[in-house]
Amino acid sequence: MLEVRGLTSHYGRIPALKGIDVDVREGELVALVGANGAGKTTLLRTLSGVQPATGGHVRFDGADVTHAAPDRRVGLGIVQVPEGRQVFAPLTVEDNLRLGAYRRGGKAAAATLERIYAMFPRLRERRASLAGTLSGGEQQMLAMGRAVMAQPRLLLLDEPSMGLAPLLVQEVFAYVRRLKEEGRTIFLVDQNARAALSVADRAYVLETGQVVLAGTGAELAANPQVQQAYLGL
Repeated sequence: MLEVRGLTSHYGRIPALKGIDVDVREGELVALVGANGAGKTTLLRTLSGVQPATGGHVRFDGADVTHAAPDRRVGLGIVQVPEGRQVFAPLTVEDNLRLGAYRRGGKAAAATLERIYAMFPRLRERRASLAGTLSGGEQQMLAMGRAVMAQPRLLLLDEPSMGLAPLLVQEVFAYVRRLKEEGRTIFLVDQNARAALSVADRAYVLETGQVVLAGTGAELAANPQVQQAYLGL
């Protein structure tokens, strides 16, 4: 579904991505792990079109989208849950969710909304509350629900566990597993390498803008280099 070859991106003259090669097949959950500053968020932002690519190519279902505008990528089915949730604080929970479906028809969006409320019952309870009054865990549910409202073919999840208490991290990853079980294709970035690798079919390790290791989630979780650097073992 997603083919990334030789992808580069710069902040001014500083290279952030240095020739990234990544593949995501339909129905897979692929994780990307690495330290702060490795380029994980930059890669997701480049895939969603928010950060410009300066070299290489990105193909989605065989179509070159390397320089496509972000809204075109959303139309094709590439949807990102951004780092830090980025909910619209002055709007209600339901308005935030409906904004996720701005490219879709009313009846289809209404049916998806009910599925979101079934998956995240807490959002149904808070549907009339302002998004800015939600807890961090609730905001993460809202950000994920907003993305699913767009009916993504490829869901880019950026640091869903950031800033959450351990019990909430478990809850968020339970939702990630449920999305995968529904057949969604997911590219997941998270500093919690243990949790990310535990749900991943395949995974990549990113260091200073380069992929240095690749394998199944289980293989990387058992890799002594990964254990020492990211799992605290």
